[in-house]
Amino acid sequence: MSDRPTTVIILAAQRTGVVNPLATRAGVSHKCIAPICGRPLIEWVLDIVSARPNLAEIRISIEPEAQEEVGALLAPYADCGVPITFVDSQPGIVDSVTAAAKDDEGPFVITTADNVLITAEGFELVRDTLTRADATLTLAREKDVRAAHPEGQRNYYKFRDTGVANCNLYGLANRRAFAAAEAFREGGQFMKNRDRMIRAFGLFNIALMALKLVDVKGAMKRIGKRFGLTIEATMFDDGALAIDVDNERTYAVCEELLPKRKEVPTSWSTPAG
Repeated sequence: MSDRPTTVIILAAQRTGVVNPLATRAGVSHKCIAPICGRPLIEWVLDIVSARPNLAEIRISIEPEAQEEVGALLAPYADCGVPITFVDSQPGIVDSVTAAAKDDEGPFVITTADNVLITAEGFELVRDTLTRADATLTLAREKDVRAAHPEGQRNYYKFRDTGVANCNLYGLANRRAFAAAEAFREGGQFMKNRDRMIRAFGLFNIALMALKLVDVKGAMKRIGKRFGLTIEATMFDDGALAIDVDNERTYAVCEELLPKRKEVPTSWSTPAG
C-alpha cells in the first residue's frame, strides 16, 4: 500500500423493505440513528474514524431517503478536517461498497454504522496490515471475546489453532482487492448459512476448516489464492471489537460495555435491572 490517504466507507443501510427491530423500538427510521448510551449508533463510529489522520474522505452508504435525517447528525464533525459525504446504497453489500469506492484507487477501510465499540487502535491495525496485504478481514479469538463479555458472541469459526469471531472492520488496499469483496456478495452471515460459505470460499477450504486441519494464517493464504490476492487476517487482542449492535442481545452487551470504554453523555445513566 502507498501513502495515499485512506477512504473510509461506513455501511449504514437497512435491508430493502425491512425496518430493523431496534429502529422500530427506538421510533426512528434506521438502526444507525437509534440511540445507545445517549447517542445515535453512527456517532460512536464517526467519533473514532473522523479523528484518524491521513484520510481522504468518509463516505456513508445509506438509502437516499435517509440521508437528510442522518445528515442532521454531522454538524459536530464539520471541523474534523475530512469530508463526510453520502453515497446511495445498493441492494447488496458488495455493490454498496463498490459504489462508495467510486473510481478511487484505495486504500479503503470499511466498517458498519453499528460498530460502536470500534477503536482507533483497531482502525490503525487494519491500515498496518494493508501495508503488506491486498485485503484484510479482522478477527478476535474466542477467549478474548468471552473475556470482553460472555454474551458478546455465540458462534465462532473453529480453526486448528483457535476459535475466532469476525469483526465488522475490513480493509482493501487497492482495486484488485475488490475480488475478495465478492465473497460477501450474498450478504456474509456465514455461520447462519453454510451453503453461502461454501460458494464464497470453496468446499475444500471449508472442509479443511471444519476438520480443524488448517490454522487461521493458512486459511487466509488459501482464500487469497482462490481470489488471486494476498489476504491476511488482522487479529485483535481486544475481544470487544467482535461485538456490534446486531440485535437486542448485543445491544444490551454494547450498552453495558460502552461506558467502560468511552465517554458517554453525562445525562445518560445505566438502565436499572
